Amino acid sequence: MGKDLIVNYKNEPCYEIKIRNDFSDLSKSIQMMNEKNYLRICIVTDSVVEPLYLKNVILKLSVDYPDTYITSFVFDAGESSKNLSTVQKLYQKLIQDQFDRNDLLIALGGGVVGDLTGFTAATYLRGIDFVQVPTTLLSQVDSSVGGKTGVDFEQYKNMVGAFYMPCLVYINTDVLKTLPAEQISSGMAEVIKYGIIRDFEFYEWLDSNVDKVKSLDQETLEYLIYQSCKNKKEVVEEDPTEQGIRATLNFGHTIGHAIEKLSHFKLYHGQCVGLGMVAAAYISMKRDIVTEGEFFTIMNILDSYNVYPELKDINIEDVISATKHDKKMNGQQIHFVLIRGIGISYIDTTVTDQEMRDAVEYILSI
Repeated sequence: MGKDLIVNYKNEPCYEIKIRNDFSDLSKSIQMMNEKNYLRICIVTDSVVEPLYLKNVILKLSVDYPDTYITSFVFDAGESSKNLSTVQKLYQKLIQDQFDRNDLLIALGGGVVGDLTGFTAATYLRGIDFVQVPTTLLSQVDSSVGGKTGVDFEQYKNMVGAFYMPCLVYINTDVLKTLPAEQISSGMAEVIKYGIIRDFEFYEWLDSNVDKVKSLDQETLEYLIYQSCKNKKEVVEEDPTEQGIRATLNFGHTIGHAIEKLSHFKLYHGQCVGLGMVAAAYISMKRDIVTEGEFFTIMNILDSYNVYPELKDINIEDVISATKHDKKMNGQQIHFVLIRGIGISYIDTTVTDQEMRDAVEYILSI
């Protein structure tokens, strides 16, 4: 039937994560999450996901919600749509269709869809219910869990946002079969991240199951997603608004976000995070808090899952400059996540420009 997790907020059950292999349980899961009888449901998705799953999801919901007005909002796929202009168009749709606080939004798609829908839900009428139905590996193991929502502002990633919890995260592992290989590799960056920063046992499992994961074996994927979500939920339960330990989930993201911005979002988010993890592990090794053996073990597992792409034609000083505009800045200090070994991470505010420069030079050499 699948696996379930409950995410707590302020020591109280907040929402469920349901891991299934189809959409058959979606309506029942929504009905079970609270006592509301939704009169209107808007499914928000993008132009890539729409032809694959929108009709199927609408059909499933229509059977179980025969008296509910079910509509959809589709925007152009890609990071370039993750902005306030798209949010404004969604607001207009909801207003025209008379959506109120007793209605529901469903985010059907990857991280961009989830972030944008969540932000809209947080701000429309000061809060409306929303459900995450993530369709990429990265969104299933990371961005759909934890209540981080937001959009980009001009060229600055995730600068406008809110912490706003979904009512449900419904994961259908079967949709991963339609993803290109690069999307799977991108998602694996966030999966491997959990092993590197806090779960050495999971890291070893990932290292031992490369072939099964890459073949998209159903049972293996279910375990992989469950363990990733379990790690994410444990961190966000302890620190829901990123005042402390949750910031360790940004391992690889400081330099990763800079590269993503400078690539004009042509590289997948996970690919950039993979490059950022290489940089962070390299700095940790150069500081002698990670052994050379541990560093190359990390490089090997990232290579095994094809996590990071070859990076050429990027200006090192532009990367350093871009990190100074990241939302993880605190005053003039970058909150950089480093590791003291595989499975042990910490937040450091002393990483220098030269250390980052050396790390980016290393990335360019691999």
